[in-house]
Amino acid sequence: YDFFFNLVQGQFPLTQNVTVVEGGTANLTCRVDQNDNTSLQWSNPAQQTLYFDDKKALRDNRIELVRASWHELSISVSDVSLSDEGQYTCSLFTMPVKTSKAFLTVLGVPEKPQITGFTSPVMEGERMQLTCKTSGSKPAADIRWFKNDKEVKDVKYLKEEDANRKTFTVSSTLDFLADRSDDGAVVSCRVDHESLNSTPQIAMQVLEIHYTPLVKIISSNSWPEEGQSIILTCESKGKPVPEPVLWTKDGGELPDPERMVVNGRVLSISFLNKTDNGTYRCEAKNPIGRNSTEYVLIVHDPNALAGQTGPDHALIGGIVAVVVFVTLCSIILLGRYLARHKGTYLTNEAKGAEDAPDADTAIINAEGSQVNAEEKKEYFI
Repeated sequence: YDFFFNLVQGQFPLTQNVTVVEGGTANLTCRVDQNDNTSLQWSNPAQQTLYFDDKKALRDNRIELVRASWHELSISVSDVSLSDEGQYTCSLFTMPVKTSKAFLTVLGVPEKPQITGFTSPVMEGERMQLTCKTSGSKPAADIRWFKNDKEVKDVKYLKEEDANRKTFTVSSTLDFLADRSDDGAVVSCRVDHESLNSTPQIAMQVLEIHYTPLVKIISSNSWPEEGQSIILTCESKGKPVPEPVLWTKDGGELPDPERMVVNGRVLSISFLNKTDNGTYRCEAKNPIGRNSTEYVLIVHDPNALAGQTGPDHALIGGIVAVVVFVTLCSIILLGRYLARHKGTYLTNEAKGAEDAPDADTAIINAEGSQVNAEEKKEYFI
């Protein structure tokens, strides 16, 4: 009796939860490690018996027996629908009956997404609102936006329950201002869902943006000189493609058609001279609008340029003359300064004029006193 009790206690059905994509096949397996020939049974969420051992109990061609033994009862349900989802029960008819539950999850596959809201063409600066929508997903699918393979994050997301109250319709809106850089860009909406086996569903839309021309002038000569030629190329980019460009000079027509030749977008000017100086304008237009840019032409004198390249001898000579003049003036002033502040002279006492009674005597004394004049000199510094 104890052996039989322990054997019964070891009898317990084992099952696993199952997840399957709608339309796929679900395999339900119930195993018993120890079984003394006790029957096994599978029943659906409505508690209807599907199989009792190897005997089919429910008339449903989608349900088939996979394996039946004392240790296992496995069945398959093909073409699974959302209504098949729920809790299935495996029963082992011991005393008392032992059961094990297996939950069947059915994934709703999202429909292929569609992008709406795009009208072609779109004018630059207009607001664009593109909406991507997909239905039938369970659980709700995830939508992501990309522009030229770069993900766009700032989007709106909306989830709504479908009429069957099992699946969802999800939509996402991409809102932005059209820019010329978006012309030709590929905008894609990607739907990710666990039922897709890491292979997302993608919808794509190529943008067509119309915009006014962008104009630029390119010169063939960075330092035009008299007698040379110059080629000015007007590059214009717009959508639709701009019409042939219009060249003007100083607000009027080109003054010398023989030397100033227009060929498409190119203006060629030969035998340049000073009269060609001025402002040249290139204007391009398309049905969206017009735009222009300017180029200021300055024709240089090659002789003046050559003279400027050598040393300016007149300037150097003038500098040398000034330096010599300043030096001479400094020497003269220095000499006069020394003469006034460092000199010698004979005093009245040395000359003897102070003690002479008359002029003759003074002269005699002066002549006689020259002998000792060196002794009576006074120096002032």
